[in-house]
Amino acid sequence: MPKVLISDKMDPRAAAIFRERGVEVDEITGKTPDELKAIIGQYDGLAIRSSTKVTKDILDHATNLKVIGRAGIGVDNVDIPAASSKGVIVMNTPFGNSITTAEHAIALMFALARQLPEANAQTQQGLWPKNGFMGVEVTGKTLGLIGAGNIGSIVASRALGLKMKVIAFDPFLTPERAVEMGVEKADLDTLLGRADFITLHTPLTDQTRNILSKENLAKTKKGVRIINCARGGLIDEAALKEAMDAGHVAGAALDVFVQEPAKESPLFGTPNFICTPHLGASTDEAQVNVALQVAEQLSDYLLDGGITNALNVPSLSAEEAPKLKPYMALAEELGSLVGQLEGDRIQSVAVEVEGHAAELNQKPITAAVLAGLMRVYSDTVNMVNAPFLAKERGLDVREVRHDREGDYQTLVRVTVKTESGDKSVAGTLFGNAQPRLVELFGIKVEADLAGDMLYIVNQDAPGFIGRLGSTLGEANVNIGTFHLGRRNQGGEAVLLLSLDGAVSEAVLSDICKLAGVKTVKLLRFA
Repeated sequence: MPKVLISDKMDPRAAAIFRERGVEVDEITGKTPDELKAIIGQYDGLAIRSSTKVTKDILDHATNLKVIGRAGIGVDNVDIPAASSKGVIVMNTPFGNSITTAEHAIALMFALARQLPEANAQTQQGLWPKNGFMGVEVTGKTLGLIGAGNIGSIVASRALGLKMKVIAFDPFLTPERAVEMGVEKADLDTLLGRADFITLHTPLTDQTRNILSKENLAKTKKGVRIINCARGGLIDEAALKEAMDAGHVAGAALDVFVQEPAKESPLFGTPNFICTPHLGASTDEAQVNVALQVAEQLSDYLLDGGITNALNVPSLSAEEAPKLKPYMALAEELGSLVGQLEGDRIQSVAVEVEGHAAELNQKPITAAVLAGLMRVYSDTVNMVNAPFLAKERGLDVREVRHDREGDYQTLVRVTVKTESGDKSVAGTLFGNAQPRLVELFGIKVEADLAGDMLYIVNQDAPGFIGRLGSTLGEANVNIGTFHLGRRNQGGEAVLLLSLDGAVSEAVLSDICKLAGVKTVKLLRFA
């Protein structure tokens, strides 16, 4: 039974879901890093919020850990590269608090438009400042959306309901999706120059850091109001302060800061500045939703192999996982075969699918190929860290999907580029379940890949198989299965033998001495 640790406070229904699904769970919160290191090795899964910091040091002690689930969107507290190198999947729950965050952005927009916090404060002081606050309507105004993903699209729909015009800047927003959302797609400079309100809903990356820089703030329309409920660091806070003091920016509302907790900021005390302490996801409904989602996602992976909202591996739904399992087993065997035969000579990898395989999600198949191939270099490789190991070694990986009909109902082909040319292996599924090699370096051959196997390339000639059998028999090594293929009569032939016993170096040396032998290699498969 898989075992999960919940290390941050979550709705108790999350633990109940784990238990209902057949996953053992411990709720142990508030541990120091050293205390967490002492226990983390017991667990297959880790469910966290923002308090637990999953560092490389923690991961080095997590010897059984397979998956981390973050109840929420941000994963700043997880060392994703370190997790990937350890083969640990990192998931989040990006949709559980989307509505809550979008509503908070709309609430801050209204608060800015009508200066609600300052009006409230002065009214409660008994000042009755009826003539001191002249707000603006949002109806008919232009909302500039920087980031039109899940949260941004919800904000857009709410703004359109308020009879605002919405323009969006997002490099990944297609024209078709923009039409579907009812927004105008624009470049950043156009948005900055036209928007009455600007709201940010984009991740913090090297490309988006300080996207509202001093230079870009100067491009905005005079009197613009700015809202940020996404990530601190998207706005140059000092530059925003200057723009507000100069009267260019009429107001700003931030729920996030570069440094959090934000004990101080150049913006504090600035007129028409509103701030909240990262409350975007803080509603009862959102807290429950993300806790339940992370429990379901971790359970799906640990029990069925389903991968949802993963940040470092292709997603694979719980429904897809059983269908893809035999294809992934085939792909891993093909990768292992070509990796063992070509090793360090490989410069690039192409994974081709056709037939039934072409109708499936190809990403997990490619990841399985790389897991088998990279096992030559590491005994702890899996489909999570294999793509990263391949990238470290400079391997170019390409995917090809064919609609054509071939000799087999389904086919997976792995082609590697080496200094001596391209080398290709291909396999199919027998009975839609059993992996079977059908082509090896251009030679037709049918073989099961399992256990210890001998790979032999020899000149096709009478008597060779008898001499090989005698050599193995004299060494008391029994042949389990025998698979033979050749390019043409009298040409190059390939043998794959499964063996019931271990083969010594001396026996391998004797086989190499047989007449006509060109290559002998011992292969191992799971």
